[in-house]
Amino acid sequence: MKHPYLTDDHQMFRQALRKFLDKEAYPHFDQWEKDRMITREFWTKMGEQGFLCPDVEEAYGGSGVDWGFSVVINEELEKVGTSMIGIGLHNDVVVPYLTAFATKEQKERWLPKCVTGETITALAMTEPGTGSDLANIRTTAIKDGDHYVLNGQKTFITNGIHSDLVVVACKTDPKAEPKHKGVSLIVVERGIEGFSRGRKLDKVGLHSQDTAELIFEDCRVPKENLLGEEGKGFLYMMDKLQQERLLVAIGAQVAAEDMLQTTIDYVKSRKAFGQPVSKFQNTQFKLVEMATEIEMGRTFLDQLIARHMAGEDVVTEVSMAKWKLTEMAKDTASSCMQLHGGYGYMEEYKIARRYRDIPVSAIYAGTNEIMKTIIAKNMGL
Repeated sequence: MKHPYLTDDHQMFRQALRKFLDKEAYPHFDQWEKDRMITREFWTKMGEQGFLCPDVEEAYGGSGVDWGFSVVINEELEKVGTSMIGIGLHNDVVVPYLTAFATKEQKERWLPKCVTGETITALAMTEPGTGSDLANIRTTAIKDGDHYVLNGQKTFITNGIHSDLVVVACKTDPKAEPKHKGVSLIVVERGIEGFSRGRKLDKVGLHSQDTAELIFEDCRVPKENLLGEEGKGFLYMMDKLQQERLLVAIGAQVAAEDMLQTTIDYVKSRKAFGQPVSKFQNTQFKLVEMATEIEMGRTFLDQLIARHMAGEDVVTEVSMAKWKLTEMAKDTASSCMQLHGGYGYMEEYKIARRYRDIPVSAIYAGTNEIMKTIIAKNMGL
């Protein structure tokens, strides 16, 4: 049966990426987790091999291929560990803002270095007092001659420490009614006076993924760094959230698949009462239940990716996938840890890290409660 979006070219690309990750990621990942940071050297190696922003046009250094190649990248990085999500955010969340809304001059200035890994990007939406309620952000950018003066604070920013280019959601018109019409996007570059990093946040999981606070104090940003039109920032963010949430669903699905296989391998090798743990009916039933849920998730997800690639509006279905697959992955992590017994609680076993890393997927890119609200609205409830 023909796959809904993958071709032989995608499979060849996957094999090349796996070979690269076997050499450049897997042997170093535990150290990155201990150091609480993925090295910039890894980013530039990804860029050198064509594994960053593959769908960017060739004119700006990319390969101009379809989004299926990005799906392959995200799946293979998730197999290494969820802490690799910063690369997916760069490739498939932040850079698409530039490809969609930047001027030709801005694209020429920013995109080539995003493709090589010399420039790492971040998206600064969330504030200490504002998460999903983006219309009520408090960071302001007031025009002053040829500049915007940016003031405010952002938190939970993925790639916050490494980032060289930050797309910042801010209020260029704090008095606008309705409030969302005052939101704009401004690109802040590393080194601009008034832009600084706050704390590198110490998280329960995702240890090697750099998450930080960003601070803007009378930060003067050239007006040429406005992304798109003033007052359209909220609409731009809504336009791009479909792909971001789909990325989270992909990560959750792959994490669940990986946890299941890891656990199957473990219970086959672990013996209790004179036989492998896999021979006990409880173990078999638990694994069968998980395998069924995971297989159903994969079927739903693959057709959804194909529809997204075809340009369809699948906001409702993506919201369903985001909440359902992340909850499924959380349940899988708990069940798989239980089947590992005491060893599942040891850091040397991969399931322990998965157990720590997966819960946040139900929170970022819009909480699962927000997903249900979107679905309910689109159902006419």
